Amino acid sequence: MTLAPQVPDTPAVAVPEASTAASGPPRTVLPAPGPGRPGGERRRALTRLRASDVFAVVGAALGSLSLTWLLFTRLLPFDGAVGFVVIAYALFLALYALLVSFDEDGPAVADRIAGAFVRSMGLLLVAVLVFVVGYALWEGRRALPHLNFFTQDMKLAGPLDPLSVGGILHAITGTLMQITIALVVTVPIGLICAVFLNEVPGRFARFVRTIVEAMTALPSIVAGLFIYATLILGLGLDRSGLAAALALSVMMLPIIIRAADVVIRLVPGTLREAAYATGASRWRTVWHVVLPTARSGLTTAVILGTARGIGETSPVLLTAGFTAEMNLDPTSGPMVSLPLATFTFVQSPEPAMIARGFGTAATLLALVLLLFVAARIIGGRGPGHLTRRQEHRRVTASRRDAQRFAVRDRETPSTPQDAVGT
Repeated sequence: MTLAPQVPDTPAVAVPEASTAASGPPRTVLPAPGPGRPGGERRRALTRLRASDVFAVVGAALGSLSLTWLLFTRLLPFDGAVGFVVIAYALFLALYALLVSFDEDGPAVADRIAGAFVRSMGLLLVAVLVFVVGYALWEGRRALPHLNFFTQDMKLAGPLDPLSVGGILHAITGTLMQITIALVVTVPIGLICAVFLNEVPGRFARFVRTIVEAMTALPSIVAGLFIYATLILGLGLDRSGLAAALALSVMMLPIIIRAADVVIRLVPGTLREAAYATGASRWRTVWHVVLPTARSGLTTAVILGTARGIGETSPVLLTAGFTAEMNLDPTSGPMVSLPLATFTFVQSPEPAMIARGFGTAATLLALVLLLFVAARIIGGRGPGHLTRRQEHRRVTASRRDAQRFAVRDRETPSTPQDAVGT
């Protein structure tokens, strides 16, 4: 018999000579993990939900609520809902760590605490979003059922008129016209600038990237003042929807450039190298490889820019003014938007005007949702995914190529080698 080298604190394991001769030189054999053998590490399942995990969460939640209630009502002179929530949450994390430590070691406890914190913050954000949307819908429930609210303007309606008179058609039209002009200006310029920053690196590109990153934090009032000073005071143009759209463009442009720059930078370099290997030029590679690959991310960049511009009030107020009438000419006359109409309505002490303000806010939320869905439908396909029309054109082109190859094969005369082979 040959004894294998011993492991510290473990009994020696005998290995037969025949087995060592067949498998090679003597080796160390570790003992199987078990409750009575040291050195065996218990395997930890990270994705399975156990009953102890549920009991720990529920027990920590109930214990934190009970202790917080005891502190606020019996022991300490605390008061206020915000303080109650903050103290209860801190006690929940402490109790949850204590309960988890009974069954797990230090790294597992830290992992559970981090997971509980991240999940609770996510739930908090979702709850805040649901509260904001639900509150706007609830406060505007009196105005939204009226059809005239979407088909009339406020030309003939006053603060004391009922909700059956007047509407926000002029604000909806103004918002759509302003954001459309802003997107027509910013999307091409923003994408071209993002492509330039990635495809033409250099000192000037680094300077432009620095300016873009600095402009992402530009206050909206500064953009409105810039357009007001240059176009309205400097060039003598009237307040109009076009001026408001240009002010929104100043705000949206750095957001689109920055997001598109990050997305294009994530395109694998091997795709560019493969295109260059086929003899394609740089700009043909960008048009046929880089931009289609980053289509979904570029759509997200446009969505972020739209979200930044569509909800602004101060630039529109400075550059377009306010009006209660419909104005379909973006180059002349004041033009109101949904955020500005909401701001104006809720300033009134009349309940009907406040209801119109919250109804306008709910309409703005619905409009933003529709624009986001439309953007996802237009540009949300991943790389390599074609529409039905594109697939039909590809199949048709393949059939034409097959027919052309067949005709060429029939018209090509047979060579002497082909005759010998036949």
